[in-house]
Amino acid sequence: MNWDAFITCAVTGSGQSHLKSDKVPVTPKEIAAACVEAAGAGAAIAHVHVRDPETGAPSRDPALYREVVARVRDSGTDVILNLTAGMGGDIVLGSAEAPLPLDEAGTDLIGATERLVHVEELLPEICTLDCGTMNFAEADYVMTNTPGTLRAMARRIQAAGVKPEIEVFDLGHLWLAKTLVNEGLIDDPVLVQLCMGIPFGAPNDLNSLTALTNNMPEGWVYSMFSIGRMQLPFAAQAVLAGGNVRVGLEDNIWLERGVPASNGDLVERAATMLSAMNVNLMTPAQVREKLKLKKRW
Repeated sequence: MNWDAFITCAVTGSGQSHLKSDKVPVTPKEIAAACVEAAGAGAAIAHVHVRDPETGAPSRDPALYREVVARVRDSGTDVILNLTAGMGGDIVLGSAEAPLPLDEAGTDLIGATERLVHVEELLPEICTLDCGTMNFAEADYVMTNTPGTLRAMARRIQAAGVKPEIEVFDLGHLWLAKTLVNEGLIDDPVLVQLCMGIPFGAPNDLNSLTALTNNMPEGWVYSMFSIGRMQLPFAAQAVLAGGNVRVGLEDNIWLERGVPASNGDLVERAATMLSAMNVNLMTPAQVREKLKLKKRW
């Protein structure tokens, strides 16, 4: 049981949720406002993707990240920003019978350095490191993060003084994370996000969760989440399993059946639930101390 927990709010993501709910932030102004809203509701960390302001499609344009960070900073809100570095690892095969050439419209595959341009410029306190390759939901889409790419990214993140949040979608990803730590590429305290219930990684059942937490090295700090209707149940399960909580519109757009949520709604619901469980909600300052983060502004 974790009696002192923090909440991360993943405010927008890169999926097509903006087509299903008008509460999903799209523009830099909306994304920054969502970070501020989440912090006001009790989130210590805001996890940030950016989108094309015109279409809502996922983007990795450094200028969009730059605007989000500037707006959050200028708001005076104390919230830890966690910028994604997961974009640029997407492969979509041509088809089941003719995998090559790749589907150019869906494939976005770039090198380690380019994936970190916005991180090295803006120096957030945290950025993500997706620690593995997996079949990701769609028929011919592969989320691609090879050991070589991850080593190169980890070195650059470490040199920049940014804390990587290791995204773990399955047990083998945790094995790879341990390898990177043993090679000296990730500093203590190690931060992990367990991503549960995403096809086709670890299912969001207790057996799978227990396998992951039982293999978590002592001293590592971890959060966890699941998607859709399982998001809020996993907020409770997270602290029972010794971890921390992630909610937000990246993973779930509903507060309850038929009721669209805002990021603030989801954070507030999770915070209320944790309070009812007598769990202390950590502030950004307390999280910085726990994770040994470098406050940037």
